Amino acid sequence: MKKQLTNQLKEQRTAAGLTQQDLARTAGVSRQSIISIERGRYTPSLPLALKLAAIFGCTVEELFRLETS
Repeated sequence: MKKQLTNQLKEQRTAAGLTQQDLARTAGVSRQSIISIERGRYTPSLPLALKLAAIFGCTVEELFRLETS
């Protein structure tokens, strides 16, 4: 079984009315990093995952999920 990290980043970002650039600026990363995380091409570091969760006022578990495929 392969485990894959999925996320709700795009859903949280759009619900908050933020653009990718807005979120990138707030999180201190590039817009490309946000795009890559949203598309599942990049797994954020733990500090970045914690920072993103704090921006949206949720837990890391609400934002990111490890699923078995």
